[in-house]
Amino acid sequence: MAVNTFVKDCDDPNPLIRALAVRTMGCIRVDKITEYLCEPLRKCLKDEDPYVRKTAAVSVAKLHDINATLVEEQGFLDSLRELLGDSNPMVVANAVAALTEINESSSTGKPLIEMDTATINKLLTALNECTEWGQIFILDNLSSFNPKDDREAQSICERITPRLAHANAAVVLSAVKVLMKYMEMMGQDTDFVTNISKKLSPPLVTLLSSEPEVQYVALRNINLIIQKRPDILKHEMKVFFVKYNDPIYIKLEKLDIMIRLTSQANIAQVLSELKEYSTEVDVDFVRKSVRAIGRCAIKVEQSAERCVSTLLDLIQTKVNYVVQEAVVVIKDIFRKYPNKYESIIGTLCENLDTLDEPEARASMIWIIGEYAERIDNADDLLESFLDNFNDENSQVQLQLLTAIVKLFLKRPTDTQELVQQVLSLATQDSENPDLRDRGFIYWRLLSTDPAAAKEVVLAEKPLIAEETDLLEPTLLDELICHIASLASVYHKPPTAFVEGKVGLKKMLPARAGDTDSEQEAAGATIIPEPG
Repeated sequence: MAVNTFVKDCDDPNPLIRALAVRTMGCIRVDKITEYLCEPLRKCLKDEDPYVRKTAAVSVAKLHDINATLVEEQGFLDSLRELLGDSNPMVVANAVAALTEINESSSTGKPLIEMDTATINKLLTALNECTEWGQIFILDNLSSFNPKDDREAQSICERITPRLAHANAAVVLSAVKVLMKYMEMMGQDTDFVTNISKKLSPPLVTLLSSEPEVQYVALRNINLIIQKRPDILKHEMKVFFVKYNDPIYIKLEKLDIMIRLTSQANIAQVLSELKEYSTEVDVDFVRKSVRAIGRCAIKVEQSAERCVSTLLDLIQTKVNYVVQEAVVVIKDIFRKYPNKYESIIGTLCENLDTLDEPEARASMIWIIGEYAERIDNADDLLESFLDNFNDENSQVQLQLLTAIVKLFLKRPTDTQELVQQVLSLATQDSENPDLRDRGFIYWRLLSTDPAAAKEVVLAEKPLIAEETDLLEPTLLDELICHIASLASVYHKPPTAFVEGKVGLKKMLPARAGDTDSEQEAAGATIIPEPG
């Protein structure tokens, strides 16, 4: 009875009643009702009133979710395609939204409806007159389209660029996503790409004057953008300086971006800011600021000396957590520039008693073991850690074992007793299998072939990388295609947090000038996700 009423209401003279009837029928998720919905839905898709047509477009997506085969057999997909050329921009936007949802639920991993140049032109025409949501749907759809050549890509970019001045942050980020994808197709050196890069900077900077929540989303997206194209914001360092009233999550994100944008040109400015941050009251923020100074030293070699000097100044403040973080980052600086800043080891050893965190203690032990031949009382310093060996964190125990073995290999005559003590503690008294195994390996090496032990334990270590926290390139390319979505905030692909959908995997297209094989690999822009 109810269904018959809805079917009758689809012929009501009032367009609001017609639209509500078709919407309600689409929301009743019962298979038996779907066959009654087909005829009214077909009429509403061709209705003279745009409000009815736009409601019917969304109902097609709902019906597809209930019975995909029925939608394809009844020709509703073709009707939706026709609505893409509708005179009303809201109808176009809803048709795009419905098609996007249908494509994403594709079980084959391929879109059910491919976009062509004529359709894209219709969408671009509707773009200027849509509501904000409509613009986002259209821009998201454009980001899935692969232009046939540079000229077409440039034409689309020119028509999208005005969206960068929109008041809504979601529209701006959606436009950025499309431009980032098309820029990838056009190669690096073209004047057009350079111009687009310059145009991307102001809207991204403007987003940082919004409320904190929007700022955070913008910063997470900017983090991805500058990993892909650091040139876009290389002259905008000052906007990422932390304000006193920023929430902690904004401060930490800004700090991360500052490090990514640090270069020889702006290092002095950045260091003075970081030194200032290191005297703040927020402990987490101070720790990250101290660590950031170390990352600057590793990233910009010419500034390493200045960074080390700044870290020594911070150690002199005797603030416990500042000293501990400074010791951790100095260990990384030693690994990047071996045999260069050993003169500061004396200052570090003076603060040995204040270290109570496992990472800081382990870092200090590593420094003593690595430079044991230059520290006169290295054996006494390491022996002081042995008193509470069984109570130490496993990270400290492993580091202490290795450091004492290094010391023994460098000064075998006066440290034999010490190495015997640590080996028996590691192999006999410990319940940690990692520590026990390492102890046995060292014991056998030292007892059978001390020369081989020297080669293994004192081998030259590879230098640490400048940026160890960069995203893996293929993941970064995928996340660039998901700018303005949750994936770009989590920095994880959608499959990592959305369950149960196969969906379409988006990837950046091949860059102009790539080899054929690379183009073939990158050109497969839509592939099925594992279930």
